[in-house]
Amino acid sequence: MATVLSVSGGPSSSPRTVRLLRHVDERLRARGHDMVPFDIRSLPQEAPLRADSVHSEPRPAAALFASADGVVVGAPVRKAARSGLLKAPLDLLPVVDASSAALGGAAREAAA
Repeated sequence: MATVLSVSGGPSSSPRTVRLLRHVDERLRARGHDMVPFDIRSLPQEAPLRADSVHSEPRPAAALFASADGVVVGAPVRKAARSGLLKAPLDLLPVVDASSAALGGAAREAAA
């Protein structure tokens, strides 16, 4: 079936967030999907902070996003905002048309 990238986007290895993502992974795997776990903390932090889209280390991550049929992102939200650790690398990804995607969460968060 589909290949789904499961992104852990918290600044720490929050047991609740990771546990929730692994639960979603198991449910989707049981439905025949291939799950690819990815921890955003594994990226070097200096490239996204400089908005360096040609830095060599984020390229494999961009390839993971590009090759996935779907993406599940789990990250804690504090003061109605997601972590900069998650946002900075996502801002470097190419913009895609998500109009046909099923988006969870609040509409303003999905569009941000």
